[in-house]
Amino acid sequence: MRRDPYEVLGVSRDADEREVKKTFRTLARTLHPDVNGDPQAEDQFKEAAEAYEILSDAERRQTYDRYGFDGLESRGFSSQAHGFGSFGDIFDAFFGGDPFGGAAAGRVQGGDTAVEVEISLQDAAQGASVEVLYELVGACERCHGNGAEPGTPIETCGRCGGSGQLRAVSQTAFGQLVRATACDVCGGDGKVAQTPCEECSGRGRRARRRTLNVDIPAGIADEQRLRLSGSGHAGERGGPAGDLYVIVRVTADERFLREGNDLITAVDVPAPAAALGATVSVPTLEGDEELEIEPGTQPGTIVTLRGKGMPSVGRGRRGDQQVVLNVVIPRKLDPRQRELLEELRGSLGEENLRPSEDESLFSRVRRALR
Repeated sequence: MRRDPYEVLGVSRDADEREVKKTFRTLARTLHPDVNGDPQAEDQFKEAAEAYEILSDAERRQTYDRYGFDGLESRGFSSQAHGFGSFGDIFDAFFGGDPFGGAAAGRVQGGDTAVEVEISLQDAAQGASVEVLYELVGACERCHGNGAEPGTPIETCGRCGGSGQLRAVSQTAFGQLVRATACDVCGGDGKVAQTPCEECSGRGRRARRRTLNVDIPAGIADEQRLRLSGSGHAGERGGPAGDLYVIVRVTADERFLREGNDLITAVDVPAPAAALGATVSVPTLEGDEELEIEPGTQPGTIVTLRGKGMPSVGRGRRGDQQVVLNVVIPRKLDPRQRELLEELRGSLGEENLRPSEDESLFSRVRRALR
């Protein structure tokens, strides 16, 4: 069972962003493999990292406080900590290198990118696989990202001796101060190409287009985002790639209005049919469905079709469909129709027009305003 993020980090619910960050960094130090030999340390760090991602982002934190993990998942949130293979990559992603304060050896994480996709409400209900085309900076195909012309050697940097770092020692009142910076020749890689790649000029990266099939989960809502870890811009000097954010646009459907996981449909019912009772056809996500209208049905009456709404993302449980019965009063009448209505009006008594005994004044007003 997933633990409460506040409990994981050991902070109060009114802790500010600064306290959350400080607490997480302290906890991360204790879980680093150079310090902690416990085989469970990696899982513990991933749990802490997920808690930090939630509590350090104001929007995610507010969503969690109101709706819990289910609310986050329904908005497409997934923890970045679970998208990396090695322990070192996770620390690099959150701290940009060694969390103990050392230089990051020149590794630079790639930037994030985003793309929009448009799907129908039907696809949003069923889930869909869509193809997205987007531009990104990826590894050069000619040199495979190493920056060297194919067939030419990659040599150890003579400036830093292959360490990727330059260290400067200075004397202070408190003793020696050692500062480490990325090598200005190899950029922190520790190696240099003897002959830079002609396509990418030795950078190992090039702008290109990429096509990707993305699975859209059933129940997704308009403007929700999906994050695909490692599908963004390529990193430099061995750094991890950024993420791709897929922003989903759900087009309007003239048959339905959506409120959360519920759908709302309006169905016109002629006044005589509402008075006498009838069978009407109602559109649903699975096709048209026959609905029995009780005699004496009033304008604005709502009939609920259980389980005919949208599914919850990742859970499968569906909302309901609310069918609003719009009783239509005839406008243009020929002489015979007017005669019949006049006859009907003259025959109606108080017992025909009296409100239902179990319907309060408030309920009648609310139905009328609906």
